[in-house]
Amino acid sequence: EGMAPPKRILFPPEKICMVWQRRQSAGAGLFNVGNTCFLNAVLQCLTYTPPLANYLLSREHSRACHQRGFCMMCIMEAHVNKVLHSTVSAILPLAVLKVFRCIGEHFQPGREEDAHDFLCCTVNAMQRACLSTSSDLDISSQSTTVVHQIFGGFLRSRVTCFSCKTISDSYEAFLDVPLDIKAASSLTAALEDFVTPEHLDGENCFKCNKCQKNVAASKRFTVHCAPKVLTVCLKRFDCFTGGKISKVVEYPEYLDLRPYMSQADGEPLRYSLYAVLVHSGVSCHGGHYFCYTKASNGLWYQMDDESVELRCIDTALRQQAYLLFYAR
Repeated sequence: EGMAPPKRILFPPEKICMVWQRRQSAGAGLFNVGNTCFLNAVLQCLTYTPPLANYLLSREHSRACHQRGFCMMCIMEAHVNKVLHSTVSAILPLAVLKVFRCIGEHFQPGREEDAHDFLCCTVNAMQRACLSTSSDLDISSQSTTVVHQIFGGFLRSRVTCFSCKTISDSYEAFLDVPLDIKAASSLTAALEDFVTPEHLDGENCFKCNKCQKNVAASKRFTVHCAPKVLTVCLKRFDCFTGGKISKVVEYPEYLDLRPYMSQADGEPLRYSLYAVLVHSGVSCHGGHYFCYTKASNGLWYQMDDESVELRCIDTALRQQAYLLFYAR
């Protein structure tokens, strides 16, 4: 509603399977080769994303891939198959380490990088790999790759002019939702703040096409198309100082996204938590990353580099979370 339909469907949506097709305990841990805990934690969260893992375990991508050189989908497919079929307790994520600079040109080997930045670059590289054979696609068609259909959604920005009451809508694709937590003590409070209308006035006035002048207005973001997998970044780091907001932000095992949608009335949009990425330390320039993930056997594990240990859901829900992963 409000958006142009795609001219081409790149991956059939009915082929995306949200439930694990094979049940097993957690796979291998990942060796740290010097400040690579951020990379290990992100890879483990992606490995236990059910619709992505199902697709990569089928090896459907590599069978049809004609890309020469760097292909992030082929690399992730090899990595996920190696981790989940491993007979040893830990492996070296060599396939990913070899292409580290291709994932993000600004990444420096041996330097502690930001896990959210690495996640964004990895998912974007996977999206580019899915689009490599298709040029000149409209935005709606680009959102029909397997990657965008799993992680992607659309936000609606609605600006309402206070003078003439004209409504202007614009839409923006997203692969994750960064949330401000300065004033919020829970995920639901941060989502509430996210969809609270912002007053545009003074220097922030809105240029209304109907009034033909700068006017006061309100601007409100809502989730317009909900993703199958909702990735949330709790903004703990100050981009100028690198300092960290270390407070507790509560997050539930089950989340209803419906109140934050453009169409807020309707059936609940229920999500279930399956991974939590944690940063321990006082600033973004140091510290340590690890994660909790729910394996296909329904049990939770703490994954800290090469260590993989069984944990209860209550432990996973009491962390200083940085990234949260929810599946429909």
